[in-house]
Amino acid sequence: MREHHAHHHHRHGFFGPPSGRLLGFLQPWLLLLLAQQPAHGYQLLERLGQNPDTQSIDPGFLYRTLRQFEEEGLVESSWDMAGSGPAKRVYRITPDGIEYLHFWAEHVRSTRDRLGRLLTAYESHFKS
Repeated sequence: MREHHAHHHHRHGFFGPPSGRLLGFLQPWLLLLLAQQPAHGYQLLERLGQNPDTQSIDPGFLYRTLRQFEEEGLVESSWDMAGSGPAKRVYRITPDGIEYLHFWAEHVRSTRDRLGRLLTAYESHFKS
């Protein structure tokens, strides 16, 4: 398990291990939405807007994050020429993006366990 983690730590320089640098929940939610299906930026904005944890997202920040994801190889995009009107960019998650999402979930799971232990100890102390 340790080797597996070491392999991930330096894979995506900008992101590193998930931490406070990941402004809130936007990044993992974005990757999860793209894991569910490829989407245009405005569709992602719409779906993030329906989620209480990501609803006040700034469109500029969303697009910067998508660009960053592309540079990191977590997401790829192409032009969607179908339909009327101007071509739109459609985003897809890459295998590396899926791997990063699994890594993030593992981090969240262990943090949740640690928080749970802290709360349990706190509650047993203050109930008495």
